Amino acid sequence: MNLAVMDMRRHFGKFVAATIGVGLLLAIVLIMNGIYQGNVADGVWLIDNTGSQLWVVEKDRGGPFNEQSRMPQDSYRSVAAIPGVAKAAPFITYNVQRQVGDRERQFTIIGYDVFDGLGGPRELVAGRPIERAHYQAVADVKLGLKPGQKLQLGRHEYTIVGLIKGGVDSSGSPLLYLSLPDAQEVLYDLDNEALLLSRAATLKRLQAAGVGPQEAQRLLPLFESPSRTINAVLVHLAPGADPAAVATHIRQWLHYNVYTNAQERKLLIEGKLKKMGTVLKLFRSLLIIVAVVIISLLIYVLTIEKLKSIATLKLMGAANRVIISLILQQSMVVTLGAFALGYAFAQLAYPHFPRTLVILPQETFVTFLIILAGGVLASTLGIVQALRTPARLALGG
Repeated sequence: MNLAVMDMRRHFGKFVAATIGVGLLLAIVLIMNGIYQGNVADGVWLIDNTGSQLWVVEKDRGGPFNEQSRMPQDSYRSVAAIPGVAKAAPFITYNVQRQVGDRERQFTIIGYDVFDGLGGPRELVAGRPIERAHYQAVADVKLGLKPGQKLQLGRHEYTIVGLIKGGVDSSGSPLLYLSLPDAQEVLYDLDNEALLLSRAATLKRLQAAGVGPQEAQRLLPLFESPSRTINAVLVHLAPGADPAAVATHIRQWLHYNVYTNAQERKLLIEGKLKKMGTVLKLFRSLLIIVAVVIISLLIYVLTIEKLKSIATLKLMGAANRVIISLILQQSMVVTLGAFALGYAFAQLAYPHFPRTLVILPQETFVTFLIILAGGVLASTLGIVQALRTPARLALGG
């Protein structure tokens, strides 16, 4: 006869309710673990999925993700001429908020050289890559677009030709890939009404400076042409080239900042992602502490509630190992059952969560050990209290 099983059958509803409640709390703990790791994974996704080995940005800037970096568009040609560089390509990235379907969406536009390919989407889940210099796009599935659909950006419509999955920026916003000239046009060009106002203001300034009406009209196109810039140059090295030597050469001769993928990741994690990571770590620690306290209190209360029953067992001559086994078995059932339920809930939430969840096995195992330690501690306290319970308590003494 197993006393632990009999007691759980007798108080079945209480044990089930306790297990479900604690399981939901542990699900939140595991999801918070996934949110923290997912925040890092989202932040470095672009760095890991551009095919670049070096990032060349404006001098004294930590760009292109931590801060804005602006470089002349032709700067990639100078980088390509550096010994050890097999391929150099222009790259531009910026956030926008536009109408997508029936609602406003925030997303990040990536502009790259579609004929060179460096910096573009690498693994498509549907459709094909961009094959023309204008009016084609590849989108992340989170934008809710499908191949063949049109998206209005500025004065032109862009056809979605392919889809990727998991393509997000450091804030979790989905990506939209365009050719470099299209991305620059969306960023720099004005709509028709704004263009007319800008032309009128420019003509007014020219005439105020003493330029005649005809001369002002002739000079107007020079002032209307926007300065096309890029945010970074992506570099793919030649086989056997030393990244440190190439980076040093670029810094000395071209006066740009150069970062490897590892350095770019470190910049982002210790810069833009640091504050959010610290907040998530704090909440994760607090949730684990709360979960341990609740489990410990629950198991201790379940033990204290049985003190009279334990005293009766003592009066009947039950050995201490029987009492210890009763408490430990019930403690482990609640702890293990709640953790298994929490893990199942977390897995169910994984595909439907609005942000990327990365649930690492090692983090889950460490969390399990912490929760188990809390259960063992509560069981130990309960066992000490139970063994000190006098047998006369069963007689109401």
